[in-house]
Amino acid sequence: MGERALVGFVDALRQAGLSVSLSSSRFYVDAMAIVDVIDPEQAYWAGRSTLIQRPEDLDLFNTVYVAYWGSAAHHAVPTAVPDVESLTLAVDDPDHDPGDDGVEPDPDDDVISLRYSSVEVLGSKDFAAYNEAELAESHRLMEQIRLSGPTRRSRRRKPRPHQRSGARGPIDVRRTMRAAMRTAGEPVIPVRTRRRQKPRRLVLLLDVSGSMEPYARALIRFAHAAVIGRTRVEAFALGTQLTRVTRELSSRDPDRALSAAGLAVTDWSGGTRLGTGIRAFNDEWGCRGMARGAVVVVLSDGWDRGEPDELAEQMQRLHRVAHRVVWVNPLKASTGYEPLARGMAAALPYIDAFVEGHSLDSLEELAALLLDDSGMMMQESMAVDPGGAP
Repeated sequence: MGERALVGFVDALRQAGLSVSLSSSRFYVDAMAIVDVIDPEQAYWAGRSTLIQRPEDLDLFNTVYVAYWGSAAHHAVPTAVPDVESLTLAVDDPDHDPGDDGVEPDPDDDVISLRYSSVEVLGSKDFAAYNEAELAESHRLMEQIRLSGPTRRSRRRKPRPHQRSGARGPIDVRRTMRAAMRTAGEPVIPVRTRRRQKPRRLVLLLDVSGSMEPYARALIRFAHAAVIGRTRVEAFALGTQLTRVTRELSSRDPDRALSAAGLAVTDWSGGTRLGTGIRAFNDEWGCRGMARGAVVVVLSDGWDRGEPDELAEQMQRLHRVAHRVVWVNPLKASTGYEPLARGMAAALPYIDAFVEGHSLDSLEELAALLLDDSGMMMQESMAVDPGGAP
């Protein structure tokens, strides 16, 4: 069974109204390569376990499956739901202690009670597999992510916390003379200063093209949490053009912020011209000062309709002025993924860190990476020489 037939089946599901993400399609192809495709039941369950995310989609999946694969597939589709024991599902409340219920389970009861934590389930789940309720829950969880970043020395100075003889640094004359008034006018220990530390600017460039649609809704909420959670954050949307959305995302009301950002971005779920968009950022904002000494985070799958040479040139310009360049690719979590897309391959030599961004757990790892400046060095998964090829 060729890959073209498998892709055709996925297209038939999408035309019927099912939402099938790119990662699910890849899992389906990988599963069909493992199972015995001659066995109708194995082929059926390989598709059902990888392409269906919601129980309510099962009937439509079965209808399309039989219509696409013919009468031979009809016998593989289950006609009845097997009998199962009754289950009582309890969702954990973060403020609730399960031991406080005061009710002991009856060992002779046929009802099985289970508990699960929605936080743990959503933490590792791919954004592309979220339903509307899970997406809303992830928005609440993203507010708890503390997105900080490395600091840099400011031109402003402040007194050293512990003054001692032999300490180095410029003398604060005013504070030294004030302290000398307590020692008969003798400046026993001069008050010295040191540079203040200030957070580096964080710039987020979010790809909102059609290929990123399963992830863009979650990542734009992540950008909103970053904008309202700390100072010196800039956010841009990348599609066929560049759109600055910092002001739209600055509202504390998440619904109002996302609505305003959606109205500002006119090319949402359209094409992708990463090279053109990053060129516009470099010319208008980045190289003029916004990206100088900043941490620039590009959230994109690397699929680009533009010329890869242009993207490589603009990424090189960006890498020269930025403190660090981080590329967040949701597809990196896919089994066997390799950065072979033209845009991704062109940008890779000018990236300091190449990380995942498909789930809440991966975004928390990104937040920790941004906080740890030493961890922003070249990742082992890249092994790329900035002057060479990936």
